Amino acid sequence: MPNWKKQWWQQLHVIALFVIAVVSIAVLAYYRLEAGAVAGIALIVWIGLFHQSHKRNERQLHKYISTLSYRVNKAGEEAVTKLPVGIVLYNEDEVIEWVNPFVDERFGTGLIGEPITCIHEELGEYVSNDVANETFQMESSYYYMTFERDERLIYIVDVTEKEQTQKKYQHMLPVIAHIYLDNYDEVTQSMEDQVRSRLLAKVTTALNNWASDYDIFLRRTSSDRFLAVMNHKTLLLLEENRFELLDNIRERTAREKVPITLSIGVGTEETSLKQLGALAQSSLDLALGRGGDQVAIKKKNGRVRFYGGKTNAMEKRTRVRARVISHALRDFVKESERVIVMGHQRPDMDAIGAAIGVLKIADLNDREGFIVLDVDDINPDVQRLLEETEKHDHLWSQFVSPEEALDLADKETLLVIVDTHKPSMVIEPRLLEMIDRIIVIDHHRRSEDFVEDPVLVYMEPYASSTAELVTELLEYQPMQFKMDRLEATALLAGIIVDTRSFAVRTGARTFDAASFLRANGADTALVQKLLKEDLASYVKRAKLVENAYLYREGYAIAVAPDDHVYDQLVIAQAADTLLTMSGVLASFVVCQLADGRIGISARSLGDVNVQVIMEKLGGGGHLSNAATQLPDLTLEEGKLQLEKAIDEVREGGSGA
Repeated sequence: MPNWKKQWWQQLHVIALFVIAVVSIAVLAYYRLEAGAVAGIALIVWIGLFHQSHKRNERQLHKYISTLSYRVNKAGEEAVTKLPVGIVLYNEDEVIEWVNPFVDERFGTGLIGEPITCIHEELGEYVSNDVANETFQMESSYYYMTFERDERLIYIVDVTEKEQTQKKYQHMLPVIAHIYLDNYDEVTQSMEDQVRSRLLAKVTTALNNWASDYDIFLRRTSSDRFLAVMNHKTLLLLEENRFELLDNIRERTAREKVPITLSIGVGTEETSLKQLGALAQSSLDLALGRGGDQVAIKKKNGRVRFYGGKTNAMEKRTRVRARVISHALRDFVKESERVIVMGHQRPDMDAIGAAIGVLKIADLNDREGFIVLDVDDINPDVQRLLEETEKHDHLWSQFVSPEEALDLADKETLLVIVDTHKPSMVIEPRLLEMIDRIIVIDHHRRSEDFVEDPVLVYMEPYASSTAELVTELLEYQPMQFKMDRLEATALLAGIIVDTRSFAVRTGARTFDAASFLRANGADTALVQKLLKEDLASYVKRAKLVENAYLYREGYAIAVAPDDHVYDQLVIAQAADTLLTMSGVLASFVVCQLADGRIGISARSLGDVNVQVIMEKLGGGGHLSNAATQLPDLTLEEGKLQLEKAIDEVREGGSGA
């Protein structure tokens, strides 16, 4: 019952008793006057005593309330001055008007009249941006701030113990790493047992010393694999030292004329040991897919950090693997009703040539095949190839638009992706959702963005081009066949473009593939015709080269004029031209593309890992051939970001 109702009821009760008493006395006096007089006197005395008692209770209540108010006020003052909570009052100009003793003690005296940034330099920014609360560090202490903007009041709480406990917990989280000797089998297969054992002993000793120095549990699981278990604090130390183990092993074994490199896959920030192991294995696969000699660290959220990758990938794929992949591809083709081949957006000569090669494999196995092509989004360098293809009635009829490919796709369709492995880069991403069986054939180093659950992957970063890989797959098709002149020429053109006429990324297998294509009708004269450059493109490239300047030592950067738009082909050709200049180790060309983005093409001769630099800008590629595209930036901003990325890599920034 509410207090006012309770008080009203009590007063009504007293009045009722008083009325009853008066009526009773009146009745009594009517019959017996003396008794009524005595009862009346008693009533008057009772009323007087009741009044005095009521007054006394009011005085005691008032005294109690006064005492309680004093105690509450005193407790409030004690809290403001003695509790371990800082209080700061500031005015409209963000100038401090009053602080309690806690703030004086922790942040220094004489703060009144100073701007609030004297407590913390970003405090003014927090207030301006309507940040509700924030934690900041000052020396070895951590403080949590809460803002009351209407009152212009800041509360500051010391949370050092909480932060230290949380950091200690994070440092103690387990980390699992798989260590793999990249090329151990290749370099030791012809060695005598004694020499092989001595080399392995050197590598094992170096690994054991490394594990001992960093307090790591290390166990060898096979001749070329090791398992390492550590805590997160140790991992931070290894990252701080840039995983010098990679360089140490490479240098030690190089003295024996048999350089061995390491790939390390690390799983971290996961409490489940089973999940940690899966992350570590996934990281190792990623490191190996990118060419080895590097560390891949994968977190629970899927983010990956890379270290190393300074050397060119060694060619270690075997013809046995090519034969196995070729037979597996044939089986998948035969199990399908049709084959759809798709490359990356704005396909180049390598993508088109490789697609035509896969189309030939489908034809050899009596399955209809189609190549997805958006004629409004192609590189100018493949225009002549497409013009030749249009003259080839059967081949041109197998090119379909993305919309037509969507109509053809069903559960019995096989999708083959060539010259890329990134879902974000394919011509028609919706095909990835419609088709269950997907095969990836690519020669780029693997990135985080990868096609989900492919049934077959043939990724060899050691190959010169995807056209080279497809040519080898054609060689191992079990039946005898004869290639059409244009089919063989398209594959050879893809190899020639990606190797810059066999000048870079060219191994013995590259020449074997070119020889096979030449023997099967590839026309080198037609290749030269397809690769001819028009005068306007040559002049545009020359102007780009004219704008180049040397940044630091050996880095040539060319920035296009603001009012000029270039296509990717001209940018790449300009970067290739710059690389031929004396004293240039790596070349970069920064231009505006037709879609408004800033395109950067990067080249090197192998001494500089341009892929690392481009990955820092959201791109990728090979160690000696990479690129990226930057949205919502000016040419000047793109150039500055490029210079910053170069500086970070030169100073030891992460990436591979």
